[in-house]
Formats: sequence, C-alpha cells, structure tokens
Amino acid sequence: MQQNLNYMYPQIFWEEGCTNPSTSCPPAPPAAPFPPPVPDRRKKPRNNREEKSVGFLVVSLLMLLSLAGVGLSLFQIFRLEKELAQLREVNTEHISPALEKLIGEKSESMKKEERKAAHLTGNPKQQDLPLEWEPVSGHAFTAGIQYRNQGLVINETGLYFVYSNVLFRGSTCTSQVLTHVVYKKNPASPGNQVLMQDKKINYCANQKMWARKSYLGALFKLREMDSLHVNVSRTTLVSFEESKTFFGVFKL
Repeated sequence: MQQNLNYMYPQIFWEEGCTNPSTSCPPAPPAAPFPPPVPDRRKKPRNNREEKSVGFLVVSLLMLLSLAGVGLSLFQIFRLEKELAQLREVNTEHISPALEKLIGEKSESMKKEERKAAHLTGNPKQQDLPLEWEPVSGHAFTAGIQYRNQGLVINETGLYFVYSNVLFRGSTCTSQVLTHVVYKKNPASPGNQVLMQDKKINYCANQKMWARKSYLGALFKLREMDSLHVNVSRTTLVSFEESKTFFGVFKL
C-alpha cells in the first residue's frame, strides 16, 4: 500500500535567497521596525518634600559640625589655662626664701607708705587756738598720721607735703589784718617753728559783706614726733564748712 509521503513529512520552503541566479527571485519582505525603548521605571522623579528633607539634613549636619568645633575650642582653652596655672605653681615653688622675704618686705613697705596721709576739715565747735578740726566725718580721714591735741603728729621721719586752706568772711568791714599760719613743734625742741604764713589786708570796702580765701602749701622734711598746727588772727571770721576750710599732710 502506497503511503502519502507528503502527509508524513512537512514541506520546507526556502525563501531567504535564491540559489539559482538565472531565475528571478521575489523581493524580500521589509524588515520589521524595532520597538521603542522601555522607560526605566526604577528612577522616580523627586518631589518637593524629599528635597526639603535633604536640605534639612544638610543644615543639621552643618550645625552639628559647628557645635563640635566650638566644643573643641573650649576644651583647648581649658587645657591651656590648666597648663598655665601649673607653670605658675612651678615658678612660685622655685622662688628662693630670700627673694620671697624681700618681696614681702617691699609690699609691706608700700602699704605703709600708702597709709601716711591725713585730711582734716573745719570744726564749727571751735573754742580756742590753735584751730580745732574734724578728723573722721565727711571727707576727713587719718591714715598713718595721728590727730592729737588739735594737730597732726608725724610718726616717721621723711618728706611731707603740708597744706591748709581757710576762708574768712564777715558782714562788716574792719581794718584788722587777717593772719593764717601753719607751724610745727616737737617735744625735743622748745618753742614753735613757723612753716608757712599768709596775711590779708584791704580785704573789704564800703561796709558790705566780704569773703577772702587764704591757701598755704609746701614741701617739708619732718621728724618723728613733729606736730603740725594752724593759727588764725580771728576765729569768729572763719567759715568752718568742710569744702572751704581744711588742713592736711601726706608723705612723699
């Protein structure tokens, strides 16, 4: 029985090219176009919220870096101060006892020098001469110089500047001379020694109220136990206000 071979084996057609150049070949079908590229859906566009989050993160990191720098600077300053204090302690430990004693004596001497001064103001409760003074109230003070028996007592020999100011005033005019004197005395020497003196004449006219100031001031070498005093011609003509009548001394 003859079988149909065409049924059992499929026919194969070759259409890509022609084997026989003498025969005309049908034109090749046009090539199919390439499909367009598929977009990458993994990359999503950023929105405004993400951009703000990133900006905030950057600013926060910058602030943290700044704070860290400030903290490091403070730590360095603290360490340097500690090292400086240690160096000072080492230098103090190496000061010789003789030098330390000299420094202490010099400081004590300077303190004593600063205390040698006195400023007295007028005392309205005047009774007799020499003039009495206020040693503690208002602008008055004594430091290293004692006020005793209406005068200033020197307790250390040296150079001193002595000054005195007296304001005279009255309601009627007289021909009496106004006298202002600063003198000193010492228990080892008899009598009084005038240091400064001022006299006022022709100080008023036409029977009217008048006022005249007398100021004395100079440098003197004074001895221990010298006492300084002030005399005037008439205590009733003296204005005892503290800014107008005063007396003082200080050591140079």
